Amino acid sequence: MATERRFRILNSVGRVIRTDPDKVALTEAYAVLTDTIVVKILDLAMRIGESMFAVGASAHDVTFAIIRVARVYGLTGVHVDVTFSAVSVSYHRGEDDWPTTLIRVVRAASPDHAKLQRLQALLVDITDGMDLDEARLAFRIIRRTPFLYRPIVVLFARALLAVGVAILYGASPIIIGLSFLAALAAAFTQAGLARLQVPLFFSQIAGGFVITAVTAVVAALGHAEVAPFVDVQPSIIVASGIVLMLSGLTVVGAAQDAIDGFALTAGGRILDLTMQTLGVVLGILIGLEGARFFGVSIPLPTDAIPFGSLVAQIGGAVIIAVAVALFNGAGLRIILVSAFLSTIAILGYSATLSLGVQPAGASAIGALLASFIGILTARGVHVPSVAVTTAAIVPLVPGTAVFRGLLGVVDSDGTAEGMLDGVGPLVLAASIGIGLAAGASLGLYLGTPLRATLASVSKSRARLRR
Repeated sequence: MATERRFRILNSVGRVIRTDPDKVALTEAYAVLTDTIVVKILDLAMRIGESMFAVGASAHDVTFAIIRVARVYGLTGVHVDVTFSAVSVSYHRGEDDWPTTLIRVVRAASPDHAKLQRLQALLVDITDGMDLDEARLAFRIIRRTPFLYRPIVVLFARALLAVGVAILYGASPIIIGLSFLAALAAAFTQAGLARLQVPLFFSQIAGGFVITAVTAVVAALGHAEVAPFVDVQPSIIVASGIVLMLSGLTVVGAAQDAIDGFALTAGGRILDLTMQTLGVVLGILIGLEGARFFGVSIPLPTDAIPFGSLVAQIGGAVIIAVAVALFNGAGLRIILVSAFLSTIAILGYSATLSLGVQPAGASAIGALLASFIGILTARGVHVPSVAVTTAAIVPLVPGTAVFRGLLGVVDSDGTAEGMLDGVGPLVLAASIGIGLAAGASLGLYLGTPLRATLASVSKSRARLRR
């Protein structure tokens, strides 16, 4: 009797510790779906994912969306692969059937946050039980929806961003107006080159050159004591232009893809980001060398240009966020949330900086606050979190540090000490960029589980009310 009891106890302990191979079913249950239905489901899921990726979503969000759509319509175990330029989906029923694999190439990534918002709303409708044919029709309507604003509105929105940067630094009205004109000239130049299908790298060079050329003209007029260009800070014009050129870079998206484990996608985005940044750098360097050739020197600021008063910082940050949201095709709801989060970011940055924290750390804190609050706010007002987060952290882009470093390299005497004086601000700019990416990504990851908890609580309350 004691032996039998010991045997039962050992079996119970064994079942707790180990799995029993005899208890595992060797067969799988599959939904009865024809090949035509399977292709329709995969095609819809892949097209939704590809459209989301093309308008600014991360690789993780795209993968989750594709799997989500496929599971709703009865396909489990779907394999998804998202790279920088392609999305592929594969479904294999079993050993006796051929796998069904579809691939779509992402031709060009251009942010369109209003379309991204509609796609996310479609995902919610599909999860709530939308019919497959109805979902395919709804997607076709979303796909054919044109960009929310006309091209001229986008160009003036880009110039408005430069105005926000100038206000952020407490610039005088003349510098604010010149920053607007220089940014507008660069925006029109890049738009013209885009129509000619010139690669974006050369377009960035042209934009940086135009901004620097305007700055050189302003500096020359100031040296000639021509009113009202005397005693102005032309470096703010270039700093505004740099923020304009770098505002569309996917720093947060690249960092998020790298953290999520999408190494190939992150690598492609980082390379694209690097090439566009090098284009701006080359354009500014060409402009500075051209100004030097004609005997025009732009004064090098001895110290970093500080932000203006707190009111100027908030006003500039709000204008920048609104401008970024506009030329990314955002609707009114996204614009308002972006303006609110930009205020949070700049206040967090200024408060942290006043405590003695270095600019890179302060930028990370500001981006962390904006992204954390943004992902929670985005759930309540039904807007894409990536849209509002991107617009909120643009005011912290280190435009002046980049320009001081480039101008220092050009004006250096060729010695190691002179080169280090110029490279120092560039290293600071790189550290601030890394801080922005890390802070924004960390905020998204900290806010995601809390958002899921809030969503489950809301669903529970809704069930109780019923």
